[in-house]
Amino acid sequence: MPYVNIQITKGATRAQKARLVREVTGSLVRILGKHPEHTHIVIQEIAEANWGFSGLLTNDWKKQRSRKQMRTRSKT
Repeated sequence: MPYVNIQITKGATRAQKARLVREVTGSLVRILGKHPEHTHIVIQEIAEANWGFSGLLTNDWKKQRSRKQMRTRSKT
């Protein structure tokens, strides 16, 4: 009985989540021969303020990246 836990930052649409479930289930069927009816997938949405990346909270990292991209564009 496969159990898959997918953790993402908030913002995915219902359609995107449905596609994740469908495609992960399909991969388990194709690659491991698992039965879809025995496959459990949980999607956990985590606020960016509770997720860290590259030494920063994700929302701070995105702000920093955005500022860098703006500076790069203004130089060209």
